[in-house]
Amino acid sequence: MSIKKDKFSLKDQKYMELALDLAKSRLGHTGTNPSVGCVIVKNDNIISMGWTSSGGRPHAEYNAIKNCTENLSGSKMYVTLEPCNHYGVSPPCTNIIIKSKISEVIYSVNDIDKRVHNKTNKILLSKNVKVKSGLLKNRIKHFYIPYFYNREKKLPYITGKIAISKNNLIYSKGIKKITNSSSNKFTHLIRYKNDSIMISYKTLNKDNPKLNCRLKNFKEFIPKRIILDNKLNSDRKSYLIKTSCTNNTIIFYNEANKRNISKFKKNKINPIKSSISKNKEFDIKVIMKKLYSLGCRNILIEGGNDLTNHMLKKRLFNKFYLFKSPNNLSKLVEFKEFSGLKTLNQKYKNKLKLKSNYGKDTITLYIK
Repeated sequence: MSIKKDKFSLKDQKYMELALDLAKSRLGHTGTNPSVGCVIVKNDNIISMGWTSSGGRPHAEYNAIKNCTENLSGSKMYVTLEPCNHYGVSPPCTNIIIKSKISEVIYSVNDIDKRVHNKTNKILLSKNVKVKSGLLKNRIKHFYIPYFYNREKKLPYITGKIAISKNNLIYSKGIKKITNSSSNKFTHLIRYKNDSIMISYKTLNKDNPKLNCRLKNFKEFIPKRIILDNKLNSDRKSYLIKTSCTNNTIIFYNEANKRNISKFKKNKINPIKSSISKNKEFDIKVIMKKLYSLGCRNILIEGGNDLTNHMLKKRLFNKFYLFKSPNNLSKLVEFKEFSGLKTLNQKYKNKLKLKSNYGKDTITLYIK
């Protein structure tokens, strides 16, 4: 006996697409909870919208219902992820949905959380709320790949990024920017969509980066800064150290002395001792487990040649952006070549590759 699939109209698709756009707008800013979008419709008119709040609470469904100034009786709710049905820090969304007299809930994909997974239908149906699922399933399932990865692996979803010149240099003395302004804006968009950014102390000392999002209207969204620094050689006069505050900057070390550790603690930095290999390399998997326990879910690596190459060899990137300029950089002055290009093409050669042009720059996305 075949299972009857739910049918959806073009209007249903339009409303769910809007819910997906709302979810996308909060990606990287919902803490340990998934980013969800919600649209409420009555008589073919949108009467309210909601998305997951910063930090993960309140949930999108709660926000959409509380934002509504009209009678919700007889309305439809479109939501990207199966509404929660269990008590946690806050009551389940199914409670407020039932109480509001919404007549139908259409959600796209089931939540991977075992406390929620495939249980919402039964609860809502028992209270005479119609339920449909599977609308835009493939697109929205793709959107939730990082969240599903977090839940399954208990690890952050890792994105890598590096910019190179036409002749494969990542540095040439006197040149501050390799790529054009369009590519630089896209870099800041990637930062916006990640809750944390990791670099090595070498990158910190050489580039003195800010690691913030400088897009208009998004400047208040500052990712957590993570620095790998075995002996705590980071320049304490650098921007990241001087602007550190409670819980926004973490340094992983192994061989530093107590006096040096104390100095960084005075800068409100959280120094965490972590294991290293015989080659004096950090065990990135151990560090990622620790960061997951600290609430990091989406991490961007902007770590220069050595860290990036190490991550590529270990195939630790879930996705990787290669920015390439059409211009050569000079090798007549101090320069640095990207040694991970061959590794990237070897380790990710059978993986999905998407190529886009930003002005004359080329950005290739490798997906594991």
